Amino acid sequence: MQTLYTLASLEHGAQGNKEAAARILNDKLDHVLDIFTVCVLYTLRIAQYAETDAATRSSKYLPSSDDMNVNTGIATNGFVLKMLGNTSFTEKIKKDKLERFVDADWIKKIYQELAKTETYTQYISTTTHTPVEEKDIIKYIWEQLILTNEGLLSHFTDELPGWEDDSELIAMLMQNFFKGTAKVNFGNLLSGEKKEYAQDLLLAVIEKEAYCVELVTPKLVNWDKERVALIDMLLLRMGICELLFFPTIPTKVTINEYIDVAKQYSTPQSGQFVNGVLDNILKDLVKEDKIRKQDRAGK
Repeated sequence: MQTLYTLASLEHGAQGNKEAAARILNDKLDHVLDIFTVCVLYTLRIAQYAETDAATRSSKYLPSSDDMNVNTGIATNGFVLKMLGNTSFTEKIKKDKLERFVDADWIKKIYQELAKTETYTQYISTTTHTPVEEKDIIKYIWEQLILTNEGLLSHFTDELPGWEDDSELIAMLMQNFFKGTAKVNFGNLLSGEKKEYAQDLLLAVIEKEAYCVELVTPKLVNWDKERVALIDMLLLRMGICELLFFPTIPTKVTINEYIDVAKQYSTPQSGQFVNGVLDNILKDLVKEDKIRKQDRAGK
């Protein structure tokens, strides 16, 4: 959607340029991958700071017993080590110099907040943890300490290019990341199949613009087409193309997904608006026998 929004903002001659569209899409995917990788890196560096904290406290002139016995287990827990051993992750950080976006002061601050929590106290109270527990404490850092810290999020907005526009997408990617890291390839945000789908949808929306607008216009009762929010019109065009040209995606899934996107990225009324227009268009297309759907097995 953001790629289409960018294209719609360009001069008219560039809007239908397929090469420009593909380039903008790829650039967008690469940029989102950068931000996502930085967010993963932040969570790991906060966990690793336990070792820095231990070294700093033990080197005091008169260290206390607590200073000499800082628990550093979280810095080398199985989940952290697994990620640091992920070649695509480490190569991505090195190749694009992503360490420059990680602020040492914020790493220290968040670690110090972590050390005060009951969740962390319970975690370090035992020396052995299950893989789920090791992942959960890192997930806790992200969800409960990073995402809830207004100061750090403000820092992201100022220093992490694209965070403000893509924060909700990044949150979704991080949620999926904690569900199963084995599937994450930091060399490519999307699998070949998903990237092909994104490119095919993008080109379909560009090529079928006139036809989609023709379908939408009669449904804009009491609405001036020119006054419909640009994002809403783009979502309608995308939804129509999925209904017509992507046979493995169920119609209900398409409509529900675009309602959700409209609610997140457009106006408060956009979800209802997109739902009503797409549903009416779908009814017409079904009557005209233009919907050809098949199950995932291709039957």
